Amino acid sequence: MSRPRTVIVGAGFAGYRTAQTLSRLARGRAEIVLLNPTDYFLYLPLLPQVAAGILEPRRVTVSLSDTLPQVKLVLGESDRIDLDARQVHYTGPEGEGGTLDYDRLVLAAGSVNKLLPIPGVAEHAHGFRGLPEALYLRDHVTRQVELAAATDDPGRCAARCTFVVVGAGYTGTEVAAHGQLFTDSQVRRHPMRTGMRPRWMLLDIADRVLPELDERLSRTADTVLRERGVDVRMGTSVKEATHEGVLLTDGEFVDTHTLVWCVGVRPDPLAESLGLPMERGRLLVDPHLQVPGRPEVFACGDAAAVPDLEKPGSYTPMTAQHAWRQGRVCAHNIAASFGDGERRAYRHKDMGFVVDLGGVKAAANPLGVNLSGVAAGAVTRGYHLAAMPGNRVRVAADWLLDAVLPRQAVQLGLVRSWSVPLDTASPELARVPGAAPAENRRGEGAARSRPGGEPARNEPGGEPAKNQSGGEPAKNQSGGEPAKNQPGGEPAKNQPGGEAARGRPVVAPPPDQPPPGPDVAPGPVRRTDRSTEGDS
Repeated sequence: MSRPRTVIVGAGFAGYRTAQTLSRLARGRAEIVLLNPTDYFLYLPLLPQVAAGILEPRRVTVSLSDTLPQVKLVLGESDRIDLDARQVHYTGPEGEGGTLDYDRLVLAAGSVNKLLPIPGVAEHAHGFRGLPEALYLRDHVTRQVELAAATDDPGRCAARCTFVVVGAGYTGTEVAAHGQLFTDSQVRRHPMRTGMRPRWMLLDIADRVLPELDERLSRTADTVLRERGVDVRMGTSVKEATHEGVLLTDGEFVDTHTLVWCVGVRPDPLAESLGLPMERGRLLVDPHLQVPGRPEVFACGDAAAVPDLEKPGSYTPMTAQHAWRQGRVCAHNIAASFGDGERRAYRHKDMGFVVDLGGVKAAANPLGVNLSGVAAGAVTRGYHLAAMPGNRVRVAADWLLDAVLPRQAVQLGLVRSWSVPLDTASPELARVPGAAPAENRRGEGAARSRPGGEPARNEPGGEPAKNQSGGEPAKNQSGGEPAKNQPGGEPAKNQPGGEAARGRPVVAPPPDQPPPGPDVAPGPVRRTDRSTEGDS
């Protein structure tokens, strides 16, 4: 008699936790298959520290095969799910197609960058949802400081030393806080850079930093940022992004080569392609994380709209705190559906939040106790070490080395601008030659960038056009970023949203667009089947 098979789509906080718990409960009596585009679980809360040169990239990744030995890992991205046939169709990393049959399905595909219909943003900004974007931002910031030091033009120097972060949520706040320390250290250690003044700007349409948190935590973060020299501007956002800089909503034009986009996330478009009831792009489920009418289908994490039993009439926010715990409940309910145990309804109260502000500074309120300064910093790092499913010793070692040794500010050039477009359904993967068709198969479409993926002008090696830099989404463009230590985040409130549905046919390049040659970056094709940019 064959073992029942459970297919889990996505290995983020929810998917990883489901696989981990279910493999323990099943004890070999059920087959568990995990479909994911990478062979690692990414601990998103520490991604800003990778961009700031504190942690090495592998420190924030946890091997799926090593930590889930009883789970079969299949590398690939889901293209389509046939609910009636109980099959998941996917595309592997080398373009090969495949099909997985299932008895139980868990949709935990996570979220992607939130786009808004602001002119120039798709072309001149980058997201901050994956490791490639963090590596790109680290290289880009280092390059800008080096190019600024080499020019004799004060205006160009100032533009290259200006870094704009949009979205004062968890990620945007942490990126700006760590970024200011990172660039200050690069300038301070070099006598030839005397007089250079790196400037980080944090913008948000909200009236305060970290609008989702308690006002005391918000005030703590705001004070640390301003004391550090970050130009914090609330009630202000980007009206237009250009090759020369960004036009703000208050009318000021800021000369910059860096735009970090931290203006919200939206659920992965795979959920929408199922044709089932949705709530703001998230798949509606019952308190047991099952899809009504489809008892064999479960959903959790950012992809699911889970009723909040603590707040009747609302849904749990898209945070890692919820995703991690939903994964555990989902595993128990799948086991119950096979006759092992009883179903559980998902119920959880927030245990507090932590925001790492770099150095020894942080803002935290564990169990409702508001902390700041060194105490908050210790609690924040302790929380991360406890929450990580692996690499704790390596992470602690990197923190220790960072405390006693200067950071290595070098650009490796491993990730280019065209490799990490803002408009992508796969932020965890850097785009490579020939990747555009696969992206279209996911239904996201090619990134809106220069024809043929051509490198930005005046930037060596395909560096992004001015303003291009990594960035992470945040809520309502207002700090709605996923909770740091709670990756994920609600879609921007009161902002136009929406995502292209998966399953669109491949779009061929227009006749006037030449194929990538040896001197052209192999980027995405230019879309001709839609006339509007951003979300509609």
